[in-house]
Amino acid sequence: MNTAIYAVLIAFVANIALTPMLIPSLVKLKFGQFVRDDGPKSHMKKAKTPTMGGIMIIISFLLASLIFMRGNPEAMAIIITTVAFGFVGFLDDFIKITKKRSMGLRAWQKLTCQLAISIGFVLFWRTLPAYSTELLIPFFPELTFNLGFLYPVFVIFIFLGTTNGANLTDGLDGLAAGVTALIACFFMFAAWIMDSATLPVAGAAVGALLGFLLFNSHPAKVFMGDTGSLALGGFVASIALILQMPLFLVIVAIIYVIESLSVIIQVVYFKMTRQRFFKMAPIHHAFELSGWAETKVVAFFYIVTTMAALLGYLAIRGF
Repeated sequence: MNTAIYAVLIAFVANIALTPMLIPSLVKLKFGQFVRDDGPKSHMKKAKTPTMGGIMIIISFLLASLIFMRGNPEAMAIIITTVAFGFVGFLDDFIKITKKRSMGLRAWQKLTCQLAISIGFVLFWRTLPAYSTELLIPFFPELTFNLGFLYPVFVIFIFLGTTNGANLTDGLDGLAAGVTALIACFFMFAAWIMDSATLPVAGAAVGALLGFLLFNSHPAKVFMGDTGSLALGGFVASIALILQMPLFLVIVAIIYVIESLSVIIQVVYFKMTRQRFFKMAPIHHAFELSGWAETKVVAFFYIVTTMAALLGYLAIRGF
């Protein structure tokens, strides 16, 4: 656990040292956040808040992780995957900002990139001694589920679902960063319990996110953008897969799941009835339009994730 604590501290210090230097540059470059005009009116004032702060999450995560990466191929797989998804997010953000439009990469372009990274992860992961197509089952330490030849397809599904879930969660000040920090704390604990080489990388993610929250919590001075949210989704999915714990995401990443389901329900229901099921999707905006303060929504989602992580702890006992 000592290495994880060191990684937390290094990433935290790196972020709080570097982010204040990045924010003025983002402001100068006019890398402002795009705000939906059909959303809560209180969000319109965020239009000039700089985005792409995920760059500093990735850099501080890298600085802390690389110290412990030597002779640690599992950590390397997570780091490369996280950075790769972050780069896709960076391209998406950059196009939005430079073209001054709400859509960055085309849907097919983003999907192609996500598929390529997911396949690359599988190809690298299967070369490692720890590679397994078996999945641990929550609450049943004596049981496993072997996917066999279907495992690569499952990996792609996990990456697509998790990265898009993290992306949809990033909509309020401090929401995605705080929720993912709690998820990363769970996986840091899980890695410690299982004596996994992924332990320091999980710590680096926790430290980087806690540092970023100092600037991203309400009122946010910087947003992570897709650069950050896709990187976080890539991190969560890759560490869950390496620990053989993707089924645990349904528990500990329940906010990702709920945010994604709210969008799916909204789209399907609208196509069927031409009416909205929720006032707005993702669901965190529906809470706002129902009269909840932004800070209350964020706090509520933190509480849900904390309780989910505790449930995850009960689900992992005995492993």
